[in-house]
Amino acid sequence: MSKDRSSVRWVIVSLLTGVSFVSYVERMNISVAAKFMAPEFGLTQIQMGQVFSSFMLGYALFQVPAGRLGDLFGPRLVLTVAALWWGVATLFTGLLPGVLVPSGVGVFFTLVALRFLLGVGEAATYPVAARTVANWMPDSQRAISIAILTAGLSLGSAVTPPLISWLMVNLGWRQSFYLASLFAFAMAIVWRFYATDYPRQHPRVSPAELAFITAGQDAASSLKPGSASWWQLFKNRNVLLVSTSYFVEGYVLFFFVFWLYTYLVDVRKFSILGGGVFASLPFIVSAVTTPLGGWVSDGLSVRLGRRWGRRVPAMVGFTASAACLWFGATVNSPYWAVAGLSLAAGMVEFTEGTYWATAVDVAGPHAGASGGIMNTVGNLGGVVSTALVPVLVKYFGWLAAIGTGSALAIAAALLWFGIRADEPFEELATAKGD
Repeated sequence: MSKDRSSVRWVIVSLLTGVSFVSYVERMNISVAAKFMAPEFGLTQIQMGQVFSSFMLGYALFQVPAGRLGDLFGPRLVLTVAALWWGVATLFTGLLPGVLVPSGVGVFFTLVALRFLLGVGEAATYPVAARTVANWMPDSQRAISIAILTAGLSLGSAVTPPLISWLMVNLGWRQSFYLASLFAFAMAIVWRFYATDYPRQHPRVSPAELAFITAGQDAASSLKPGSASWWQLFKNRNVLLVSTSYFVEGYVLFFFVFWLYTYLVDVRKFSILGGGVFASLPFIVSAVTTPLGGWVSDGLSVRLGRRWGRRVPAMVGFTASAACLWFGATVNSPYWAVAGLSLAAGMVEFTEGTYWATAVDVAGPHAGASGGIMNTVGNLGGVVSTALVPVLVKYFGWLAAIGTGSALAIAAALLWFGIRADEPFEELATAKGD
């Protein structure tokens, strides 16, 4: 590395990791606070489930619009507004129910509306982060950059339950929302005053760092897009295939988010406390494997070219995850089952940086919109998983439910044979076959 080269781009990645972490604290806090909120307002589990799902609806519907806004108006403005939005929605979640809105039906609809609006605001997180990485990072450091920032999700998953629990016990559930909102407001301020849309705009970026970044980028990937042609992403083979494969990533991942705890307690017979402890292990493993996968993806892309450099980590990750899922579902020892399932989650997340880097690689100047399309489909996989797993368990058992995830993981790996990360959006019309 040149002695004159600054490292501002890695500070930007660190801030994006903070954005990712805070966004997950804001989205996950209510799942812990619900233990106190539901009895206070007389809300049933079904009603709380509808409150939770309203977030997913807003989050899924606005992925593409949010990514498009990031492409048009720049990450600095869009992520600043988004973080402020999270803070306001979280603050009102503590302030409105039962205080400004009377108890009863009004509280339920207020919570549904607030969580939907939080989902709308959080839809910007990862598509606009992908736009930022496209602007700020050379091609050879994209996957590791996105993997690092998405590891903030795993850290948020691990930190939020004990943090919100402690705040609720010591201060009350309303105060836990008030304090959580401060994280979002602080993140918005830091991002607004440090980040810029492009490295050439940042006063701390040295000429050597700027030259390193720009020399390592596709010419089209960091350009500001025009208003035309972005919608053709919906007909782009690479975008469609990577999004379809990412559907499976969401399907498998959301099993761990919503159903692993139930499986460990009901099937593997862990205690309530033990199930909670072991259910956090997949996210701890993922916090390690996510950046590792990004590092491998970038390294192989330099050595093998982007087509196989992106394919190999994704295919290895999904194949290993499929094997670990099946092992975890069939092994007799509950502790080996936890080990297998934790590795299965970790190997799914091993592919995360590769997915987002590929979404950037193939989108040309439309990285935000491309990431939004992919993440929409991935979240639909989560919706299907959340609804389908209990049906499969009821009629066929847990082995079939987990085995379905294993089979889909193999299918996701095979789809990567058709994905060509070395063919940017503008070049598809003249692309040649393998």
